[in-house]
Amino acid sequence: MMTFIKKATPLLAMGLVALNVQAQEFPTRFEQSGGTETFTYQQGIDWWQKFDQAHEEVKMLEMGPTDSGKPLHLVLWNTDENFDLESLRKDDKTVVLVNNAIHPGEPDGTDASMLLMRDLLQNKKLKKRFENVVVAIIPFYNIGGTLNRNSFSRANQEGPEAYGFRGNAQNLDLNRDFIKNDSKNARSFTEIFHSLDPDLYVETHVSNGADYQYTMTLLPTQHNKLGGVMGPYLENQLEPALYKRMEKKDWPMVPYVNVFGTVPDSGMVQFMDSPRYSSGFAALHNTFGFITETHMLKPYKQRVAATRAFLESVLEEAAANGEKWQELKEKQAQQIKEQENFVLNWKVDKSRPEQLLFKGYEASLIPSKVSGQDRLYYDRSKPFEKNIPFYNQYVAAKEVEAPAYYAIPQGWWQAIELLKANGVEMQSLENDTSLQAEVYYIGEFETVESPYEGHYLHYNIETEKKQEEVQLLKGDYLIPVNQEENRYIVETLEPEAKDSYFAWNFFDAILQQKEHFSPYVFEEVAEQILKEDEALRKAFEEKKASDAEFAGNGYAQLNYIYEHSPYYEEAHRRYPVFRITEE
Repeated sequence: MMTFIKKATPLLAMGLVALNVQAQEFPTRFEQSGGTETFTYQQGIDWWQKFDQAHEEVKMLEMGPTDSGKPLHLVLWNTDENFDLESLRKDDKTVVLVNNAIHPGEPDGTDASMLLMRDLLQNKKLKKRFENVVVAIIPFYNIGGTLNRNSFSRANQEGPEAYGFRGNAQNLDLNRDFIKNDSKNARSFTEIFHSLDPDLYVETHVSNGADYQYTMTLLPTQHNKLGGVMGPYLENQLEPALYKRMEKKDWPMVPYVNVFGTVPDSGMVQFMDSPRYSSGFAALHNTFGFITETHMLKPYKQRVAATRAFLESVLEEAAANGEKWQELKEKQAQQIKEQENFVLNWKVDKSRPEQLLFKGYEASLIPSKVSGQDRLYYDRSKPFEKNIPFYNQYVAAKEVEAPAYYAIPQGWWQAIELLKANGVEMQSLENDTSLQAEVYYIGEFETVESPYEGHYLHYNIETEKKQEEVQLLKGDYLIPVNQEENRYIVETLEPEAKDSYFAWNFFDAILQQKEHFSPYVFEEVAEQILKEDEALRKAFEEKKASDAEFAGNGYAQLNYIYEHSPYYEEAHRRYPVFRITEE
């Protein structure tokens, strides 16, 4: 048996013995099965309802609809017994939000949250220790996937015996839905998130990749991207503190194993959590975000214990340093209000790797018994500890100076609704108005060949910016860029940002021409245009002389004249969110 199992098993065994003694009133299926099974959705909700009824410090709320037709539940633990989300933040307590079963085939956090919450209620010392912390738990986020129970969809995972499916009731991966909000789940989550305004967010997962000795790996908000006063604190204080606490609990961690080459030996890159992911979404709103990724090849019992240990470590840090977190959050929010330049896209800095002590297994290529070709094989009889390069620094790849305002016509109501749902303040125009503005025109971009979570996502987007007078109508919106939600505003409305609304197809209607010309009719018109526009005629002749393909294509020549004439529609590729640079 490997060293890491010997080290972890005694703690796990002791923990489960203690839990079983305490669990007589509220046992879980996880414990009753010896750590091999997890509750069904209804069994889990029933457990939480009974737990709520038995403890005054706990309340389970129905918070909004999901695609499954069932409501999204939120469990709150607060020793003051205040469960009103509107007033909860006024109590100056540190708020920790835990989200479970976004991928229901990875239910580690579902069981870990039950075990930890029960301990908080049955252990007076723990209750006293965490009395200044509010714990908020979403027991099952992807309810549709949780109801779609099976034993085979996680082909690479060791247990539990049965679990839910990754896709939700719309077959969406909800861990890509935090910006586009295609699901009712995400819209209900957005309401929960902004009502709680958590200081720290944890989402529980199971990894799917290389083999190594660790049970728990950790994916934090990328610290350069978080930036401000919170980014350095995350990198230099909060993360190291959590690593130390897990080490003391005999659950050593390593950063999420995002390999630089084929195997971890060649180095790892810190995962860049863009806003489509929950931790990236949290960063837009000045919240520390962590994704736990237990190792798929470790027994379920072990993974749940490690997840429980991490959640307890978070609460320990919250109790010890929650006031500091709130101070940093408030300071960062003020900085964001005054910030002028924003990073839209990031790239890894390969010049600054650090050395990471990594506990892995020797890997080699051996003949496959299935295909006869070489296959990757990790030899667990050959564990190792060695330093590997870890690339955890990122630099800006694209920056933009924010305008004083963005203007968005009311017809683009889907984007407007999402902006409002995320706390963005905006002004509805009382009269028709003409303004000078910077207007983007969409140039080159690429689009994925197959649908990605229900969208044909755009990337490598390029724009051209022009100064124009724009006509806005009564009811259109001005969005001032002097508010706490500035990051969300800029990173969704600037089209070149990785997870902008444009990238997610909110504005695709502008990419299609609605009017065109009939060649046999436009011939005479084109001739007249060239006679009247000397500059266009000269450019046209130069293009024919330099481009043989163009010179031999009569339709292309007519289209060139059309696109450079007043007949060409203004809306084609004209991005309908305008930048107002003067107050």
